Amino acid sequence: MINIILPVDFGEKTDQLVDGAVKFAKEVNGRICLIHVAPTDIGFAIGDMGYQYFPEVEENEIREELVLLNKINQRILAQNVECEHILKQGIAKDIILEYSDLKNASYIVMGSHGRSGIYDVFVGSLTKGLTKSSKIPVLVLPIHE
Repeated sequence: MINIILPVDFGEKTDQLVDGAVKFAKEVNGRICLIHVAPTDIGFAIGDMGYQYFPEVEENEIREELVLLNKINQRILAQNVECEHILKQGIAKDIILEYSDLKNASYIVMGSHGRSGIYDVFVGSLTKGLTKSSKIPVLVLPIHE
């Protein structure tokens, strides 16, 4: 079976991305390996005392993101597509490429739009970075308003 890496960011266009990836997985008889990469600085804040780390903030955010990831996983499984999921923290490009190697993936599926605003700049650079560094095809699905 073909493994398809599907990074998600939980933005407003995630449902469109998942729908496109499910359609693609069905066409190629693939399994979706769903991944969310959380930043490593979730629990940090800048205040009067400089940088401060709040582990409870990080734990709560990770817990909430894992719930969202589980919901997407269940949605994919309900459409008769095999799916597994993982949440990791780190540098998104590196983590996604490592995961694609680990899963011996055939494709990475990305959306053309991420969350919104400044986040699009990073998503665009993530997609660009993946297409430059990946040993496997990166399929960019058009996500429109």
